Amino acid sequence: MDGAREEGRGNTVGGDARLYGPTVQAGSVEGGIHLHAAAVDGAPPPMPRQLLPVPSHFTGRRDDLAALDALRAGDGERPLIVVTGPAGIGKTTLVSRWLRELQPDFPDGQLYADLRGHSVGDPVRPGEILGHFLRALGARSVPADLAELASLWRSRSAGLRLAVVLDNALTAAQVRPLLTGGPGTLVVVTSRRRLTGLRLDGARFHPLGMLGASAGVELLAQGIGAERVADELPSAREVVALCAGLPLALCLASARLASRPRQPLRALARALAHEAGRLAAIDAAGEGEATVRKALDVSYAVLTSESALLYRRLGVLPVRTFDAWTAAAVCAEPLEWAERRLDELIEANLVEDIGPETCRFHDLVRIHARDRAAADDTGAAREEALRRVCDWYLRTATEAQRRLTPAQFTLRSTYGPPPGTESGREPESEPPPLPYTDDVGALGWLDAQRMNLMAAVRASAERGWDAMCWQLVDALWPLFLRLRHYDLWIEAHAIGRDAARRAGDKDGERQMLNSGAIGLSAAGRTEDAADWYTASLGAAREAGDVRDEGQALLGLGSCHREAGRPAEAGPYLRRAVEVWEGCGYPRGAALARIVLGELALAGGDHAGALALFGHAHDGLVAVRDPHDAARALAFLGRARAAAGAHARGVAELEAALAVFTSSGAVHWQARTLEMLGDCALDRGADGDTGAADGAGGHHVRALALYETTSPADARRLRLSLLSRGAG
Repeated sequence: MDGAREEGRGNTVGGDARLYGPTVQAGSVEGGIHLHAAAVDGAPPPMPRQLLPVPSHFTGRRDDLAALDALRAGDGERPLIVVTGPAGIGKTTLVSRWLRELQPDFPDGQLYADLRGHSVGDPVRPGEILGHFLRALGARSVPADLAELASLWRSRSAGLRLAVVLDNALTAAQVRPLLTGGPGTLVVVTSRRRLTGLRLDGARFHPLGMLGASAGVELLAQGIGAERVADELPSAREVVALCAGLPLALCLASARLASRPRQPLRALARALAHEAGRLAAIDAAGEGEATVRKALDVSYAVLTSESALLYRRLGVLPVRTFDAWTAAAVCAEPLEWAERRLDELIEANLVEDIGPETCRFHDLVRIHARDRAAADDTGAAREEALRRVCDWYLRTATEAQRRLTPAQFTLRSTYGPPPGTESGREPESEPPPLPYTDDVGALGWLDAQRMNLMAAVRASAERGWDAMCWQLVDALWPLFLRLRHYDLWIEAHAIGRDAARRAGDKDGERQMLNSGAIGLSAAGRTEDAADWYTASLGAAREAGDVRDEGQALLGLGSCHREAGRPAEAGPYLRRAVEVWEGCGYPRGAALARIVLGELALAGGDHAGALALFGHAHDGLVAVRDPHDAARALAFLGRARAAAGAHARGVAELEAALAVFTSSGAVHWQARTLEMLGDCALDRGADGDTGAADGAGGHHVRALALYETTSPADARRLRLSLLSRGAG
C-alpha cells in the first residue's frame, strides 16, 4: 500500500467520470484499486435544483444583475453576497433570476432555504436548514446537535460547486452556521436588514432599490398589455408612482387590471390614491408595507366571496406552504372547489405558485390575509378553520402510519370538532381524499409536509387541544423512524408528552415517553433517553401495563449497553424477556434477546451469543417480522464466525445482507458489511494473508453507506480504516 505514495505515482479518476455520494479510493497497487460505492438504489441522487421560479414579467434589473456579477468576480475564497432592501422590492426574484443564468457554473446543485426572518412566528432554526441541505445532497440521516450538523455541512460542501440561497435572513448569527466549507460554493443572502455583521465573514453587499418609472411602466405593460398602457400612459405612470416602484405592489395592480380588461387605469389610480391617507399610519417600519397594503386592499375588494373566504382562512394557518388539500380542509369544501379558488388567488398574485402542487404567501400578503380574517371573521370561525386543518393532518398522517408500520403497536386517533365550536352549522363535506396511493407516496407526503405537521403539533399544544396534539405526534412515527429527523423527533415528543399529561391520558403519555426515548437514544443522547425510559417504567408499573413495562426495560438495558455499562444492562434486558414472555409478546422477548446477544458477543461468550441470537431469530421468523429476523441472523452469523465456523457465519451474514438490500435498509446494510469485514479481519489474524484485502473492501462499502445514514459510525469506521492503513 505504501507504493501509492511513491513520487510520480497517481491515483485519479479520469475521463468523464462522475462520482455520486461518498467515495473512498485506495492507493495504487499494480495499476491501482478503486472502490467507489454506488448509490443505494443504483442511480445517482437527484441533483438539487431548488431555486424558486422566476415570474415571466421580470424586468428592469439589468444594472442590478451586472452589479451581482461584479461582486461575484471580486477577490475572496468563499463568495458571500448579501442583497438587502425593503419588503416587496423583489430581492428573491432578482437572486433567483441571476442564479438560474449561472446554473452551468454550479454542477453540484442549487439549494434554497427560507429563513423566515420577517414572517409571522419564529425564524427557522439553523439546524433545520442544515438537515434539509444535507438530505438534499444525499444524507439519509443527520446529527441532532447543531455543532455536528454545521461541521458535517462544511465537510460535505467543501469539495462541491454549489449555489446556496438563504432567503429572508433576520440576523448574521442566523446565517453563520449555514455558510459552506469550500471555495467552489456561492452563498447569497437576502434580508430587509443590512446584516453588516457578515462583513466579518467576507460578505459583499448589494442594496436593491425601487424600480424606476420606465421599468415600472414596462412591468405594468407586461401584465396588462403594451397597447392598454400606451392608451393611458399618464394614468399608468400615476399607478406606478402610487405603487412606489415596488414590484410586489405593481404585480398586484396589474393582476387587478388584467381581471378587469375594460376598467380604465385612472379608476385604479383613484382607488390607490383614496386609500393613501387612511393607511399612511401603517407604514411604521418604513419598509414598503403601507404601499403593498394599499394594493392588497384593492385586490382583496374585488375577489369573489369564495376566494376571499379561502384567502382569509389560509391567513390563519401557521404553515409555511399549502396545497389544494389544505385549502379544501380549511374551508370544508371539495378538492375541486379548492383547486378553482387557489387558481383565482394565483391569478390575482395573492398566492405564489412555487412548485408542483405547492403554494405560499409572500410575508406581507400573509399578514394582510391574517388581518382580514381578524376583521371579517369571528374568533370561533378562525379557531374552527385551524382545527379542521389539524384534524385533516391527523387523519392523513394516521392513515400513512397504518400503511407504513402495520406491525407497530399504535393507540387510537380521534377526529372531530373541538368542544365549544359554533352550534347549528351545516354538516361539513367529506374530508379531502388522501394525497397518496402507495407506501412511497405516504412516506413522501409525511416528509414533504413535516414542517406543516410540526406547525400543527405546536398550534394544537398552544390552543389546549391536547388529545389532538399527542395523537399527531404518535402518527408521525414512520417519519421519525425511517427518515431520522432527530431534532423534530425530540421536539415533537416533548410537546406530545406534556400534552398527554395535561389531558390526563396515561396511555398517551407512556407512548410519548417510549417513542421519544427511542429518538433521544438514536440521536446519541443516551442519558436523556434513560431518564425518559425510567419515567415510562414507573408509569407502566403504576398502570399495570406489562407490555409497556417490557418496552421501558428494553430501552433502559439498551441505554446502559450503549453507555458502556454491560453489567447494568443485563438485568434490565433479562427482566424484559421475562415480562414479555409472561404477557405473551414473543416479538418483544426476541428483540431483548438480540441486545443480550450483543452483550455476550462483546464479552467473548460466543456460545451464549449463539444461543440468544438463534432463539431471537426463530421467534422473529415465527411472528413474521422479516426485518428484525434479518438483524438477528446477521448477529448470529457474526457470532458463528467468531466461534470458528467462518464459512457458515459468512453465509448467514450474506443472507441477512440480501434482505436489507432488498428492503432498502441502508443502515443495516452498512452494519452487516462491517461485520463481514470484521470476520475477514479475524481470518487475517489467524494467518489468512488474503483476508485483509477482503476486510478492506467490506469496510469501505460500509463506510460509504454510513456516510449517508450515521455520521458517528462513519467517523468511527474511518478512523479504524486509517489506523490500519486501509483508507
